[in-house]
Amino acid sequence: MDNLLLENVEYKIQKTSLGVWRRFLYTTGDRFAEFKTTTTWFGFPLLHYTRGICPETGKRVVARGIVAVGRLAVGILAIGQASFGIVAIGQLAVSFLFGLGQGVIGWIVLGQVAIGVKLGIGQLATGFTAIGQLGIGRYVLGQAAFGEHVWCSRRADPEAVKYFNALLERAHEFFANFVG
Repeated sequence: MDNLLLENVEYKIQKTSLGVWRRFLYTTGDRFAEFKTTTTWFGFPLLHYTRGICPETGKRVVARGIVAVGRLAVGILAIGQASFGIVAIGQLAVSFLFGLGQGVIGWIVLGQVAIGVKLGIGQLATGFTAIGQLGIGRYVLGQAAFGEHVWCSRRADPEAVKYFNALLERAHEFFANFVG
């Protein structure tokens, strides 16, 4: 890849009715692309998308927007390999409300390693309610479970059984109403 850091970079700029694309093709065939909507909310674009290495800085551009999509993403809805937002989806996701990913931290989370406050579902899960192969919390359903009310292969606390049966019933009602 050529070093373009101190050279004038000529992007292909394409303006659409929704926003502006900024693209660059390296001599190696690698691509850089960025899209930002012209509509903003509190100074942030409604959508910010990034891909590749910026030829001006030699670094990845962090997608920052209401909806942010990129390898690194920060937004209300953030989708990226590393994401941070109210709702975050990514390999590493840090969320305030809901997170989905391989390693996730937040209020309600679903992931391989799910560090939740209210609800964690994953292979390793923590939270007030934790469901996982290894679970740690107040109400825990898991293969190896540690907490106040535990339902696992070694024991079934009656309070945990009652809690998780009620949770399953509420989930069933929700999805039955949601689907039809």
